[in-house]
Amino acid sequence: MKVGREACVASLVVSVFILLWMGMVRVEATPFRKFLPHALYGRRGPSLSHDYRDALTKSILFYEGQRSGKLPLNQRMRWRADSALSDGAAEHVDLTGGYYDAGDNVKFGFPMAFTTTMLSWSVLEFGGRMGDNLDHARAAIRWATDYLLKATAHPGVIYVQVGDPNMDHKCWERPEDMDTPRNVYKIDAEHPGSDIAAETAAALAAASMVFRATDPTYSGHLLQTAMRVFDFADKHRGAYSDSLQSEVCPFYCSYSGYNDELLWGAAWLQRASRNVSYISYIQSNGQNLGAEDNVNIFSWDEKHAGARVLLAKEVLLRNSKSLQEYRGHADNFICSLLPGTQNSQAQYTPGGLLFKMSDNNLQYVTSTTFLLFTYAKYLTVSKQVVRCGNIIATPTRIRTLAKRQVDYILGDNPLGMSYMVGYGAKFPEHVHHRGSSLPSIYQHPRIIPCNDGFQSLYSNAPNPNRLVGAVVGGPDNNDRFSDERNDYAHSEPTTYINAPLVGSLAYLAHSSYA
Repeated sequence: MKVGREACVASLVVSVFILLWMGMVRVEATPFRKFLPHALYGRRGPSLSHDYRDALTKSILFYEGQRSGKLPLNQRMRWRADSALSDGAAEHVDLTGGYYDAGDNVKFGFPMAFTTTMLSWSVLEFGGRMGDNLDHARAAIRWATDYLLKATAHPGVIYVQVGDPNMDHKCWERPEDMDTPRNVYKIDAEHPGSDIAAETAAALAAASMVFRATDPTYSGHLLQTAMRVFDFADKHRGAYSDSLQSEVCPFYCSYSGYNDELLWGAAWLQRASRNVSYISYIQSNGQNLGAEDNVNIFSWDEKHAGARVLLAKEVLLRNSKSLQEYRGHADNFICSLLPGTQNSQAQYTPGGLLFKMSDNNLQYVTSTTFLLFTYAKYLTVSKQVVRCGNIIATPTRIRTLAKRQVDYILGDNPLGMSYMVGYGAKFPEHVHHRGSSLPSIYQHPRIIPCNDGFQSLYSNAPNPNRLVGAVVGGPDNNDRFSDERNDYAHSEPTTYINAPLVGSLAYLAHSSYA
């Protein structure tokens, strides 16, 4: 039966009045609330009380399931074993270690570097709230940076990928059984890749600050390598997917080009080194590198929004006059996400989830949410707000939107389902992930050949190995999720979905706001 709009509104008003009278809802005295019907208070299903500390622990544990190489004795994801121990041998270099980016067995350098940058940023902003998880977060970062140092050890060459993705995707096999080609791909002066090189520089620079107090020698090595790699990226300009078209496309093409990574890399080097030459670089090149581009997406491919927030910190907390414009750019990014503002570009599902793309949408949700929490932190410290036309976005309001996104992922959604494996009472059981979906080598020691594994891909049985902490691609634009292993667009986890979520969960886990 259809109900008229007036009846719905009247019913809503009465319901809210009752809840207010019972003390169950706290409303800020602000006209802003009415502009967030879905983003904050969409059709959520039952409201849940979340254990953010548990979710934080699991979000970091996930990385142990993605490890490549010789596993350490303290490995907690016990169904995994050593894999890819000869990576790099074809080029007479050691490229063992690092992470598999998602549910396959290829080591893609571009998303790995972005993952490292975001894990490091999570620790830098919210590491003080991580408690016992801080050491595990550092270990997750170091597993990546040890690999990135190997990949950049030879000046003038950066190894950017291990594994033939086309051959890899023709098999469904455990990383421990891999028999597909472990081809090595690189960039150099004749085959440039400014995007991946600058992102790698950003990752090493950010990580150098993570280890500055605990391992200053390692930290210094990371920073010096970052500076050298960035110089290479800037001097030999070009997109790495132009140099390695068939090897990296359509998997991780550099769709946005490399200007955003150059700006992003320079921003991180400025923060890590405090060398004024990077401020000069940003001032001289920022406009040409797209600093003013109207882009409100933040991902492994598009870094402008992240660079704006990072540089706006210099304005808000250090009163940098030379970077003043980036405060405005960062404010515009925040306004573009808020429903009801004049410049809003955001779309939300009926249940309140930020929706950017049909494939792997939660990667955009977690990355954007991290920027919201981080910028709210900068605003709080500097006692500032964001003005979106006639709407004032306080740090509290920005955090409210961000928290709503995290809560949706953890189960406050129309399906009442957590999209983090192993968290909550209901979560994905058919994750698009080779190692998780096939019997562990400890349970099934015999090799499972390339084609035999496809029986598991199409099976209706739950994954035998739980990839605890993995956040999958998530629901569609109508909050629907089928939990089908063959639906990689929605059921595949990635390292770069989790990386920014680590920071958001750390904030919520140890915050009176939660």
